[in-house]
Amino acid sequence: MKAKGYFSKFEISIWILSVVSITASFLIFDRESFLTLIASILGVTAILLNAKGNPIGQGLMVIFSVIYGIISYGFAYYGEMATYLGMTLPMSVIALIAWLRNPFQGKKSQVKVNKLSFKEVIFMIALTLGVSAGFYFILKYLGTANLIPSTLSVTTSFAAVYLTFRRSPYFSLLYAFNDIVLIVLWVLAAFYDTSYVSVIVCFMMFLINDLYAFISWLKMDKRQNLSSTKFDNT
Repeated sequence: MKAKGYFSKFEISIWILSVVSITASFLIFDRESFLTLIASILGVTAILLNAKGNPIGQGLMVIFSVIYGIISYGFAYYGEMATYLGMTLPMSVIALIAWLRNPFQGKKSQVKVNKLSFKEVIFMIALTLGVSAGFYFILKYLGTANLIPSTLSVTTSFAAVYLTFRRSPYFSLLYAFNDIVLIVLWVLAAFYDTSYVSVIVCFMMFLINDLYAFISWLKMDKRQNLSSTKFDNT
């Protein structure tokens, strides 16, 4: 992967905006939790690479999951901790392997977009509901803060990581829904500790980047279909 010319001016701009916003909020509201700052910058970088279909993004998500799990533990958001350490982390590893094994026309820097069948979508929905129900009782037993939104975070996270593993363009859209849930969770946390405002800003930037990633994958899907058609006709 050559860095020069790989990212568009818009992608570079959105990354700079994200990093500046995250760093500014950290300096204003936190100044202590450098783990939050590191995780946030890793996260937006991972999303940008994921938007390009680049497996390196999944590698960064592995690191992000570990750090974010530690941060969540600090506020007793056991749902977030369990979700990222017990689900997002291993699924990111699996997704990384799946993306590396399915390059588009031999390009290791771009994964081949996949389409889910109707039966698999139904299976995913049923599996997601089952996992969510199980986590609800686990989180309730652990005394998780803000139980309902925490459970909803599990729901959206599981669906997102499943779609990521299956290389569906809709994984970013599910992550965007997850970002909204997380913004709500950390707004509630910020009422008790204003340092968590920096985490809110982080997920606001994640939301913008995930929405862009969704649009990017839809365009990438069209390009790949067009390229494959031309390849088949030669």
